[in-house]
Amino acid sequence: MTAPKLAFIGYGEAAQAFVEGWAGAPPADLIAYDRKTDGAERADKLAQLNAGKVRAASSSDDAVQDADFVISVVTADQAPLAAVAAAGAIRPRTVFFDFNSVAPGAKQEAARIIEAAGGRYVDVAVMSPVRPALLKTPMLVSGPAADEAAGLLTRLGFTARPVDGGVGGASAIKMIRSIMIKGIEALTAECVLSAYAAGVEDEVFASLDASFPGFDWPKRADYNLDRMIVHGRRRAAEMEESSKTAAALGLGGETAAASALWQARIGELDLPPPEGLDAKVQAILTALGVSR
Repeated sequence: MTAPKLAFIGYGEAAQAFVEGWAGAPPADLIAYDRKTDGAERADKLAQLNAGKVRAASSSDDAVQDADFVISVVTADQAPLAAVAAAGAIRPRTVFFDFNSVAPGAKQEAARIIEAAGGRYVDVAVMSPVRPALLKTPMLVSGPAADEAAGLLTRLGFTARPVDGGVGGASAIKMIRSIMIKGIEALTAECVLSAYAAGVEDEVFASLDASFPGFDWPKRADYNLDRMIVHGRRRAAEMEESSKTAAALGLGGETAAASALWQARIGELDLPPPEGLDAKVQAILTALGVSR
């Protein structure tokens, strides 16, 4: 039997981690289109595709037109465009797995676009960083055929379970959870950077550790700042979607929006993440023009 064809739209960290998880034995014939192959980063992106033994598509149409399964995993701002592009070439009954970190309303609009073109849309929420878990990264699946879709993902090697709520249900869980997780990162940045700038970091950490025994605030701060340095831009886009999610529920979304500002502020510094909390803080403060 001919192997099914799986098309990735977007070939960034997540798609590469999934391919790595298949360890050279993917359950489908792999092809991918990434818009970076159209620009200055073409050589690097083609090298990544070649390293994963993934065929490079010349366009979204080229990737999608013969696919049995499509996985859209792009940046939040590109997710609507990815759905529109895929709809132009998707075959009837092709399953479109939307892995993107966007608000439920955006997932519902993408579903309308894909289903109008004859595809089968599935809302997927990736619930933790893809490294080091790779294919073991937990995923939630929602939509009209969530049970079937979760089963398909499981057969492809992913770790997925269905949840209630229709299209947007899985996304709502992720976006609302992110208000807390990425919000704690943003709070960490403002608190810790301010403490160092004022020269009172030891006292602040001692007080925090006394209030939350066992949390190890310096270690957590080091990890949170590292994530913001490396992924701040992407996290900012996700927090903007979290803000939209809360606002659509009539709850404003102001905290998530403020968290997005801090995520973007750190991510846009384009710093290589130094080792250790003190070094990270000093590098960020210097880049922000703040003296101690």
